[in-house]
Amino acid sequence: MELSESVTKGLQALADPNLFDLKSFTIFTEVAFDSLVSSAGETVLGHPELKHVDQPALKRCHAAAATFILEGVKQNADKSTISSCLEDARFNSERLELFYTTYQKHKRCLESLLSSIDRCPPHITDASWRLEYCIKNSHVHKVNQPSYLISLNTERDGAASEINFSCTMEQLQDLVGKMKDASKSIERAAQS
Repeated sequence: MELSESVTKGLQALADPNLFDLKSFTIFTEVAFDSLVSSAGETVLGHPELKHVDQPALKRCHAAAATFILEGVKQNADKSTISSCLEDARFNSERLELFYTTYQKHKRCLESLLSSIDRCPPHITDASWRLEYCIKNSHVHKVNQPSYLISLNTERDGAASEINFSCTMEQLQDLVGKMKDASKSIERAAQS
């Protein structure tokens, strides 16, 4: 696994027994995995057992650990790959085994979390619009402004849905301009 310099340095700091004793390391590892799996999970920064650790270093370690964990799950890394990376980051065998055990415990949840992230937004299959003219608003003030009610029919994985919104003439012109720019960008990318 290729890791950036900041991730490597963060993992090296996590491996440092002067910064994280074994108890702090164990708590950090559990909380780091839990924070990725559960939206209501506690973060390492708010954990009372980790208050004694330098907070900027704790942030760096958490970012590095989260990146490493997610990259490992994404690449379906086995024990030898994870061990090799963590040994390069100067993890001793006890910390390495503890980290890998926690990794195995949370791997399935993290895999389903990553697989639930949708890579492509729904694509537009049809569009319709209607001109509406607003004479007065709810405060009985004269408005006299046209607005457009736009309806976009979309499809994702065979499931159809509809997106409705209202916009002014200027907003509609801006939307059309941006869609033309996007279309030209896609054409240029396809020709490359």
